[in-house]
Amino acid sequence: MSNLENLYQNVLSELGEDISREGLLDTPKRAAKAMQFLTSGYTTDVNEVVNGAVFTSETDEMVVVQGIEFYSLCEHHVLPFIGRCHIGYLPDGKVLGLSKFARIVDMFARRLQIQENLTKQIADAVHEVTGCRGVGVIIEAQHMCMMMRGVQKQNSMMRTSVMKGDFRANQATREEFMRLAGL
Repeated sequence: MSNLENLYQNVLSELGEDISREGLLDTPKRAAKAMQFLTSGYTTDVNEVVNGAVFTSETDEMVVVQGIEFYSLCEHHVLPFIGRCHIGYLPDGKVLGLSKFARIVDMFARRLQIQENLTKQIADAVHEVTGCRGVGVIIEAQHMCMMMRGVQKQNSMMRTSVMKGDFRANQATREEFMRLAGL
């Protein structure tokens, strides 16, 4: 049994569960495996995720990828937050392969996180790998720590944004991004 499995077994026991009952026999193993998957972003980096999929292009108009769904765990309660990420950027001679946006989002989401940092990490990564003139990232998410416990507000939604380069300096660029992202 791995150390992580032992820890889950201890948590279940501390909660008052009978860890020998049929439904819980393999729970520590499954929980450990699930947590390793949900935090697999710690074992990957941007270069590995992008895998050379940055291509020369004469495109200099805005590119927007919207509605990238993600699942993360808040670092305060280790409860899920679930949402959608919208990314826009202004290429400067290079474009990023489409699937790489989702892979970048997943890489950072699969860490214990707060939404504010997740938004910035995605923007920084896209800016870094593309060398673009500007990038905007907006994340909309529902947080189980606010829905399942505490204030228990089922319809609450948190929205964060990070604007870099031309997206930060130019209001018209920000507005175009918002419009194209459907916000």
